[in-house]
Formats: sequence, structure tokens, C-alpha cells
Amino acid sequence: MSTIFYKNEIMKILPHRGNMLLLDEVRVEEGKSYGKKLINEDEFFLDGHFPGNRIVPGVILCEIMAQSTCVLVAGETEGDVTTYFTGLEKVRFKNPVRPGDIFCTECEIVKKNGYFYWAKGKGTVEGKLCITADFSFALVKNGG
Repeated sequence: MSTIFYKNEIMKILPHRGNMLLLDEVRVEEGKSYGKKLINEDEFFLDGHFPGNRIVPGVILCEIMAQSTCVLVAGETEGDVTTYFTGLEKVRFKNPVRPGDIFCTECEIVKKNGYFYWAKGKGTVEGKLCITADFSFALVKNGG
């Protein structure tokens, strides 16, 4: 069975708002998250990156994958908790992502220890691999 989260539902899970909510939707199925983000022409991160050859910065692609993965811990993020990126490893950029592309993620949590999570993910455009990465995050009580 799969569950699809749209922006309103995603905002109940993630604290990100405005320009920093980088997902249009996320589907959760069999322990994996599948996110989608349409890269619009007017995205804040495209301004100046790069004139005449606009591509999505790699750090933004990593953030999209991380946000997609955090939806997998939806039941644990309710209340006074924020998800924090704690590590990023083995990042490989394969192909650029450009305005007009629909960037799709496939991510899964591979390990958990208390409030710490380790995950892996990949991002594609039209089935073409753009990025792979291993990353980690923690659930941190606000003010803690």
C-alpha cells in the first residue's frame, strides 16, 4: 500500500516553509519515499547559478532528497521536534538538473539508533540518474 503526501500534509511533518519547502509531493511505499519537485524557472536557487547555463545547485538536490526521506518518520516528528541534517557522504553528481525538469527522488532509511537515522537516496530526471548520496539526520526536541 502506498500513501501520497502533498504540500499541506508535508508541512505537518517538516518545519520548512516558503522557498525552503522543496517538495511538491512524496509517495511512501514499502519503506521507501518517492519525492517529486518541479524545478520552476523562478526558483530562488537558480538566480546566478549559472548565467546562461542554469542548473540546480548540488546542495539543493541533497536537501530535496533529505526532505523526501524525513517523510518516512512522519509519526515521530509531530509536536516539538525538528529534523536536522547530521551528515552527507558518498555524494556523486551524474547529470545536471535544470529549470523545467521534474526531479524525482527514491530514498530509504537503512539504519536507526535512537533519534539518529542513516539513509541513502538517488535522484533522477526522466529516469536518468542525476545524484546518489548517503546521509544522516536526527530528530531533535526544539530548544534542546
